[in-house]
Amino acid sequence: MAKNHKDQTMKRKPSKRERRIKLVIYIMIVAMVLSTVTMGLAMFI
Repeated sequence: MAKNHKDQTMKRKPSKRERRIKLVIYIMIVAMVLSTVTMGLAMFI
C-alpha cells in the first residue's frame, strides 16, 4: 500500500533534478537542430 502511494506521488510531481535533466536534454536537442541548420546554410554560401 505504501509503495503504491509513493509511485502515485512520483508520477504527479517530478523532482527538481528530473525537471532540470529534462530541460538540459531539450536544450541539447535544440542546439543540435540549430547547428544542423546552420551547417546546411553554410554549404550553400
